Amino acid sequence: MILGKCPYCDDGSIEVRDKEVSGKKVKLYACTNANWMTEDGEMFELTQSSTCDFKIWQNSLAKYGKWLKYQEVRQLLEEETIEVELLSKKYGKKVYYEKYITLNEEYGVSVIWD
Repeated sequence: MILGKCPYCDDGSIEVRDKEVSGKKVKLYACTNANWMTEDGEMFELTQSSTCDFKIWQNSLAKYGKWLKYQEVRQLLEEETIEVELLSKKYGKKVYYEKYITLNEEYGVSVIWD
């Protein structure tokens, strides 16, 4: 499934890939020009034939109670910044709050803490 045009290279598209990390199935949203390999199922590295390194892991915001959906990644590719609902379990209470996330070349996405 193609989600949109890659923001980091001229001829790539962002596609959905199924990966297994530490025994859990996770989606990787990656450029068609980026090929990832792993030896241990935890550390993923680009192959030498890759010409782009765009990636967003579906669970990149899991510590905030958020798993990214297809439509959110599509929206990020179009707008580069979107608002999402995150979760804090501070002091034993669940508190939902809205924050903006943006594309980040190193981590895929970053939360904007204003």
